[in-house]
Amino acid sequence: MRSLITGASKGIGRAVALRLAVPGAKLALGASSHSDELQEIVRAVESNGAEALPLVGDLSDPDVPGKIASESIGEFGGLDTVISNAGISIPSAIEGIKVENWDRVFAVNVRAPMLLAQSVHGSLKEAKGAFVAIASMSGVQPYPGMGPYSSSKAALIMFARQLALEWIADGIRVNTISPGLFRTALTEKVYSDEVTKKQREAMVPAGRIGDPAEDLAGVIEFLIQSRSTYMVGQNIVVDGGLIDSIQAKIAGRPATKG
Repeated sequence: MRSLITGASKGIGRAVALRLAVPGAKLALGASSHSDELQEIVRAVESNGAEALPLVGDLSDPDVPGKIASESIGEFGGLDTVISNAGISIPSAIEGIKVENWDRVFAVNVRAPMLLAQSVHGSLKEAKGAFVAIASMSGVQPYPGMGPYSSSKAALIMFARQLALEWIADGIRVNTISPGLFRTALTEKVYSDEVTKKQREAMVPAGRIGDPAEDLAGVIEFLIQSRSTYMVGQNIVVDGGLIDSIQAKIAGRPATKG
């Protein structure tokens, strides 16, 4: 399988790359900069018998999505799947957000997946492939203080639903995944505080924080395989039951009349 993964050097992207790195696989690994993490995942992928193509670029630059798509297609002779995973967050309440920060979050989290999709359409159509975008539970439920991020992830979910209906006639499956509380490089500072970690774990019905390799990579793998060809425009929430547990936290229950 020929795959392009953005945000591949850390967290979810890294876990997916390792999951897909089987002998004969070809993986284009996108990252925002040359780094030790990118070199490490390239070595890990190659040690598993897969081919790795490191690609570097800032996805807030409108020329970059098309560039990495073109390089991937040129190197591999096409693509079978694209996993649009890269994303950024600039925490802020809505009344305090600067326009340039709002625009940057949307440029990376929404515009870049759109430009990437435009650039890979022909290749995915030929392969009857799949496009998976990584959203967030914050795109399903608002997250105070994370207005730009939540809004951008909600937009990404709707964009993918729109894309799914437009592309299914071409044999391309498009879906999104919305992770809940996961421990990644982005959230490591939060979970290094043991008190905060335990408080968050207590909120999750599954009783723990998600691990990208154990709890998410396999779901993404399923969505790009032939076993999921009848799934179109779905947003799969992977959160240990967190979002659906909100009413269980409400004190008291209404009386039942016989």
